[in-house]
Amino acid sequence: MLSYKNIALLALLAGAATQSSNAFVPKSFGVSQSSYSALNVLEEAAAATEVASAEGDVSNAVAMEGLNNIVGTTGVAPQQPNERYKAISLQALDKLAAEIPELKEHMYDIKLSGMVFPFKASPYYVKELVDWKAEDVRADPFYKLIFPTLDMLSSEHRMKLEAAHKEGNPSKLIKTVGEIREDLNPHPAGQKTLNAPKNDKLTGVQHKYSETVLVFPAAAQTCHAYCTYCFRWAQFIGNDELRFAQKEAQSLFDYLEEHKEVSDILMTGGDPMIMRTKSLAQYLEPFTDPTFLPHVKNLRIGTRSLTFWPQRFTTDADADECIELLRRVREEGGRHIAIMAHLGHDRELSTQKFKDAVNRIQKEAFATIRSQSPVMQGINDDAEVWARKWRQEVQMGIIPYYMFMARDTGAQAYFNVPLVRAQKLYNDALRNCSGLIRTARGPSMSCTPGKVEVTGVEEIMGHKAFVLRFLQCRDEAWIGRPFFAKYDEKAVWFDDLEPLPGMELPWDDAGLPKPVTPTIY
Repeated sequence: MLSYKNIALLALLAGAATQSSNAFVPKSFGVSQSSYSALNVLEEAAAATEVASAEGDVSNAVAMEGLNNIVGTTGVAPQQPNERYKAISLQALDKLAAEIPELKEHMYDIKLSGMVFPFKASPYYVKELVDWKAEDVRADPFYKLIFPTLDMLSSEHRMKLEAAHKEGNPSKLIKTVGEIREDLNPHPAGQKTLNAPKNDKLTGVQHKYSETVLVFPAAAQTCHAYCTYCFRWAQFIGNDELRFAQKEAQSLFDYLEEHKEVSDILMTGGDPMIMRTKSLAQYLEPFTDPTFLPHVKNLRIGTRSLTFWPQRFTTDADADECIELLRRVREEGGRHIAIMAHLGHDRELSTQKFKDAVNRIQKEAFATIRSQSPVMQGINDDAEVWARKWRQEVQMGIIPYYMFMARDTGAQAYFNVPLVRAQKLYNDALRNCSGLIRTARGPSMSCTPGKVEVTGVEEIMGHKAFVLRFLQCRDEAWIGRPFFAKYDEKAVWFDDLEPLPGMELPWDDAGLPKPVTPTIY
């Protein structure tokens, strides 16, 4: 059986794989897999880390995890101490457990499951949001949000992983991790096959809906911490064959010049706010000129930095430059800047660091903050949590935007909430809230055909049925049109749905929209 330290370093090795025919399994690190021993696996892991660091994004915008480069020196919130951001990686768990005794009994669980699911935490999150004094810390939603567990695996995958670990053969353990990852649907909803433009230079761009282009800056393909339920977990396992990563901005701008229908750019990842401001500026600075791509009106930045490291906007070394860049895009370029904040629980809104960051974004950058989150079992599957969150957000000037369903990837089976329950939870949360909160849409499945909202449950022609509609669709003609599916208490995703007798669902077997029938008006 391998030691904790060996498990952690093997996880690093499994995640630092070079490109190969099998995207989930390392091809070679200079020795044959049959010659691996525990010792040379550790040595090769260290070498792989050095290579990955040397071959990182040319902008050098962010270092390898555990060595991230954001250092606070000054800021507008003098009551906050200047803190250096340093990621807590799987390899640093022993040190963290020495500081937090409640973690010690869960080390095996975290480290072995962390070979499959990427793990990373931030000091701020661990110290200020996890309730370490909870009666059962594993049940604390903020523990569950970042610390993986073997319970996230199916019984088959768990047995397979534990057997490979017990055998003590490093190469077999790595291969087993790769096989499990391959079963977890790393790119749901046709992200690789359907959404990516056929252009060799656009290695980090998706264009699913006509008006919106997603860009994945190479330097943004990490986060201050990783959510255990992340649907883009494949971005973080160190393999370029699976990873969206746009290495430069010019080819994106050339593409946008050819597509006048695009009004919105969504910068995503990973997390764009982990980039240094000078790297962020490669994508945003041109939009301070109102004559540059004038058809692009809205710039969105998808981020969880407000939860994982709010100091990014206040006391980081280049926080002032970041706020100024956002302000110039808004004031000089005349574009709408939206911070698409991943906020899933009212506890995230409670710290002074969070409030200071929100204050700067709104009052100095003049940017709008919109909140969105999936509803996840054991984390926020409680109507009162959502109601409190939405009320506090509106009071702070944050616009509630989306409640999403767990996507069909990674540990969906562990976190999912059935459609029936999610729809009731959504309605219960809204019922006693102000109308200002009812900008929140959901529950929504961001799936292959588009964004499908479950609007209710009704009786249709004598059958109990889901009432659904497209909020977004690959075929715009479907947007807003209601359709129906059989009521199913166990359904968690669009492909669980079945048509009512005599009706059809609006997508084919591949999940692509069918032609729209003529409208009745």
